[in-house]
Amino acid sequence: MTDRLDQLAEAARPLLSRVDSVLSGIGAPEGHDVWPELRRVRLLPGDAVRAVCDLSPDAIRAAAPELRAEARTYADVADSLPLPGEWVGEAAEAYEEARRRTAEHLNGGPESLARRMEMTADLADALTEWMTRARRDLALVLAEVITSAEALTLTAGTGSPPEEQARAAADVGALLLRTVADAYDRGEDLLEGSTALQNPLPA
Repeated sequence: MTDRLDQLAEAARPLLSRVDSVLSGIGAPEGHDVWPELRRVRLLPGDAVRAVCDLSPDAIRAAAPELRAEARTYADVADSLPLPGEWVGEAAEAYEEARRRTAEHLNGGPESLARRMEMTADLADALTEWMTRARRDLALVLAEVITSAEALTLTAGTGSPPEEQARAAADVGALLLRTVADAYDRGEDLLEGSTALQNPLPA
């Protein structure tokens, strides 16, 4: 589904291409803010914008309800495991031990299958929110730079002196890259907070 970011990115394509071309060909002023942002992102502004445009929150949003349904299924199965009833003796005790162990594996704590499904669904919701915010933030910045004086300098052709083009490209690039870098920093923090899902299931 096309949203505002996709529309603005398409409109900004000539500007982004010019920004990348100037930064690659002429460079940026020494000590400009664009340099640390280039090191953070390790992409030119145009490539960084396209990377955010490739984020698809709708695809992940659709997975969360299915994961929660799976979690409920595990919980229901755990609850439905029959008790030994009037059955007694060693075999009954062994069955009860196996039943309890299976129930705990399905829905008995933070390492159970049901809890992991819930945690995965929570992560899917958080990733959806992160992607949506990243796209929204970048759309706001693109709307700003498209109508900026720097954009006019860059798209007016080669009439502007090279140093003016370099500064304009650096100004636009720094703003775009900072927005993308900040978004990806939030994404990394989100993934670091989900390390429990990376632990192997207990045998």
